[in-house]
Amino acid sequence: MSSALTAALIGIDIGTSSAKGIAVNPDSGAVVAVAEREYPVTSPHAGWMEQQPQSWLAAAEDVLAALGAEVPEFLGIGFSGQMHGLVCLDDAGTVIRPAILWSDQRSAPQCAALESGTGLDRLLRLTGNRALPGFTAPKLLWMRENEPAAYARIHRICLPKDYVRDRLVGGNRCDVADASGTLLLDVAQRRWSEELLTALEIPASWLPELAESPDRVGVLNGVPVAAGAGDQAAAAVGAGITGPGPLSVVLGTSGVVLAAADQYLADRDGRVHAFCHAVPERWQVMGVMLSAAGSLAWFHDTLLRDTDYDVMLDEAAAVAPGCAGLTFLPYLAGERTPHADPDARGAFCGLSVTHGRGALTRAVLEGVAFALRDCLDVVHGVGATGTRGRVSGGGSRSRLWLEIVASALEIPLEVMATDQGSAFGAALLGGVAAGVYRDVDQASAACVRVTEVVDPVAAWIEPYRDSRRRFRDYYPALRSVR
Repeated sequence: MSSALTAALIGIDIGTSSAKGIAVNPDSGAVVAVAEREYPVTSPHAGWMEQQPQSWLAAAEDVLAALGAEVPEFLGIGFSGQMHGLVCLDDAGTVIRPAILWSDQRSAPQCAALESGTGLDRLLRLTGNRALPGFTAPKLLWMRENEPAAYARIHRICLPKDYVRDRLVGGNRCDVADASGTLLLDVAQRRWSEELLTALEIPASWLPELAESPDRVGVLNGVPVAAGAGDQAAAAVGAGITGPGPLSVVLGTSGVVLAAADQYLADRDGRVHAFCHAVPERWQVMGVMLSAAGSLAWFHDTLLRDTDYDVMLDEAAAVAPGCAGLTFLPYLAGERTPHADPDARGAFCGLSVTHGRGALTRAVLEGVAFALRDCLDVVHGVGATGTRGRVSGGGSRSRLWLEIVASALEIPLEVMATDQGSAFGAALLGGVAAGVYRDVDQASAACVRVTEVVDPVAAWIEPYRDSRRRFRDYYPALRSVR
């Protein structure tokens, strides 16, 4: 950290595996300090994913203390975090049960019930989104059916980052961007859906007061605190995706293609997420795949645990695009866009004795890229624009993978100066809440920097068009033999 810097913006991200905090120079956008504290995820039954909300709070307090030791003054604080998680509190504000996370699959039967008959049409009309086990409302319905005693104690509910922020600064708030993933928000109107709450018999009194992401909702030790945003909306802010223009392309554990828009956009078949953006009076549309960099991690940990990733990628780079007909379907945990199928499964197709492990690795990289292209096509299909992407996530550290993705998407990818993503966007929201910036657009202009552009490899585009046609044919073919 520069000795001349005496004050910074703070972003806190309540992630799935850890709380991360960063300090940001408000003039240059440089990240000057980072702190992180991990916490466990528990899985008491197959498909269940839970955490203790108190562990988020303790980790966030540790992170704030660590940053305070590095930065003399905090100018503003913003929060981001994992979306959709259900935190239930009783009338004393005590956590009733462990939080049910975004990755939890137990509410699949409740989702099926919500979409039965005319239910899907109603959900799409009222919220712009279909029922997915990751969303918050199906988790509540699961509790009502399976844990009635705990359900009867509920006084209010909240999302992960809001639990932490509210415990630190008081209040009971949720930003509309994060609330969009509850399946209880009228996304077009940026308000809770009274019609849906009535239909599901969920008391409106359980829900927090809504805010826009850069709104000042409290102070912490005299420092203004923003409402913040869910991780994807915050990451979009951190990449300068504040309105129509570049797309956000995320190569994290999951993969995302996100576009910001000046108007509400939704897909009539619910193949993408239609959410409010972290920028007031703007919306976002997201295509989401569940296993992006997670597919490569699975492949490494399952088959090549003793091989360095760099070695794997070098071997993949020696394989021609298209892998001589080898195709990988990255549906290891089901899929959202475009299939909305929790039962979709991954596969290697077209294997022959000529395929070595370099071909297998490259097929994984290409399969993820083709799934991202599926997301891009649906995002463009609902009216979003964008002819270049800004890339983030752990997978973006691989130049080979960026070239593969750029060639499959057929758009250039811009690499950002910081890969801190959600926490960086949260810090900028904190700067708006503190009055350091007039609005989110000004914060982005002051702090977001592109350092490199990765163009599509011209010689790969046609082979990938052929491979993509094969990739798209495999899913319905395999789906039919279950």
